Amino acid sequence: MTTTYDNLMQLDFPDVHDTYSERDTMFYALSLGVGNDPVDPNQLRQVYEKNLCPLPTMCVTLAHPGFWPKELNTGLDHGRIVHGGQQLRLHKEMPSCGEVIGRSKIRDVIDKGEGRGALVYFRRELYLAESNELLCSMEQTLFCRGDGGMGGSGNSINPSQSIPSRKPDYEIDHELLPQSALLYRLNGDMNLLHADPDIARKAGFDRPIMQGLATYGVAGLALIETLCENKPAALKGLNVRFTAPVYPGESLCTQIWQLDGGAAAFRVSVPKRNVVAIDNGRADLGLG
Repeated sequence: MTTTYDNLMQLDFPDVHDTYSERDTMFYALSLGVGNDPVDPNQLRQVYEKNLCPLPTMCVTLAHPGFWPKELNTGLDHGRIVHGGQQLRLHKEMPSCGEVIGRSKIRDVIDKGEGRGALVYFRRELYLAESNELLCSMEQTLFCRGDGGMGGSGNSINPSQSIPSRKPDYEIDHELLPQSALLYRLNGDMNLLHADPDIARKAGFDRPIMQGLATYGVAGLALIETLCENKPAALKGLNVRFTAPVYPGESLCTQIWQLDGGAAAFRVSVPKRNVVAIDNGRADLGLG
């Protein structure tokens, strides 16, 4: 079965209700490596229930409809889909625990042509169940490598944040634990690519790879540490383009450039392999 632009735009996603606890909030931070210094008060605020401060990037793990390209029988070549980019915008400060409702839709499809794939922009909004207030808006860019020629809106690709040519204002190193991917998948991403060596080899990797959203979370940590005075709620938006896989146990370097208007550009690299894993990153900040 193949698909068309109209079929995708008409997909009906049921609401997803999700409840998360303070324990889930602490585990999310631990899965990113927070707590490697267990007496650092800034790290403890994210992994200890006293004055617990959730990381806003945890929103990407909540109330997701699952692997919908396959489960909703979309006709997409789901085995060839890769996560090309991620956007997050916080509209309210995230509670340390609660119930949220996820509401999803396809926002747009950009057809790159027969044999060249297509970009599918998948939008998800989280609402606080108790008040029905909008907590955050998210958008995934899915690169559907096997689905070019389906038709599209004719609109242009989302613009990317340019990276300044000057030296970065900050460089933050972060060493991933060897078991990082195994820990992070317990946040809800149970893709076997991140756990099973045989499946990873069949996909062309010599071992299981990190989840892109885990690398995304590490970038968020670097920005909170350098530009947000270690206040997670000051991170209001985080947009990235994924460019290369990361392996558990690797050391990452997040380079950050401050921009005008309370924003920053950033990229994440793996210096040992001279690879850029996240590029064209933009963060929007607010300490007020």
